Amino acid sequence: MELTKTALPRLEPTHPSSNTDFADAVLSGLSLKQKTIPRRFLYDRRGSELFEEITDLPEYYQTRAEIEILKTNASDFVANVADGAALVEFGSGSSRKTELIIEALAKLRLYIPIDVSASALDGARERLSRTFPTLTVLPIVADFSQPVRYPAAISSVPKFGFFPGSTIGNLAPAEAIHLLRVLKSSLSEHSRLIVGVDLKKDIGKLVRAYNDAAGVTAEFNLNLLQRINREIEDSFDITTFRHQAIFDPIHGRIEMHLFSLIDQDIEILGRSFPMRQGESIHTENSYKYTVDEFRQLAAKSGWEAVQTWTDSQHLFSVHELVAA
Repeated sequence: MELTKTALPRLEPTHPSSNTDFADAVLSGLSLKQKTIPRRFLYDRRGSELFEEITDLPEYYQTRAEIEILKTNASDFVANVADGAALVEFGSGSSRKTELIIEALAKLRLYIPIDVSASALDGARERLSRTFPTLTVLPIVADFSQPVRYPAAISSVPKFGFFPGSTIGNLAPAEAIHLLRVLKSSLSEHSRLIVGVDLKKDIGKLVRAYNDAAGVTAEFNLNLLQRINREIEDSFDITTFRHQAIFDPIHGRIEMHLFSLIDQDIEILGRSFPMRQGESIHTENSYKYTVDEFRQLAAKSGWEAVQTWTDSQHLFSVHELVAA
């Protein structure tokens, strides 16, 4: 079947969470000894906007390094993509990096971005439709950690996966293996996946990337508490918390925390959660890998790493995986 804009149905968004899910996660997370709120709740509209600002910060090397790799090697990434294949991007955000892949795929007619942020998807669809008028953009608002269900009209179309930005690093290794298996099930048989992975490096450079001088990452992290105040109950005095990112050498990861500056009790939905000065709410991890470590992780999830590229400073890596 020829893929055209008139032949393809508009995908109806499936929203990955509700206020009830959010409230349940907050109450459960604040009950733990190490208070924790799942990172997916960082990305409301304001959180997504702030993350886009983070990617332009001088300390945040990841985006520049990955774009360098994409610009230099885009033709290699797509060399083995079948004609007529759809490009599926997991955690697409604004889809700005994707333009480099789309430009290299001259015959691409269908792009399916998947993200939890409806506003980011809307903006990406409008921009890409103007830039690539022959391209059909079908966004899905969803949690891509669950297998994607496609409409019948495109279910049999070959699919090529794109998972940039080192989002895989936000998961513990066992969770990353599970996610890579899910992504494999969301693509076609014998499919390919291009995935960005941040590399291990000087600890000082790592820590500065998550504690920028302008305080944008701090605002991004604190926005989680403001989101609770907006959407659940006005429970947090934001001025009594500070953002800090630290490196855990045992697990090889950056951890983002919100530390309480005072002894206080958080009252939310009829429950009270005491926090002592110096106690934190853990909001995000970012695991770092060597090239060999990630190749081994990919193999455990049913993928074979066939090619790996790094930037000129060896700060970041991009891997081509083939379903084994």
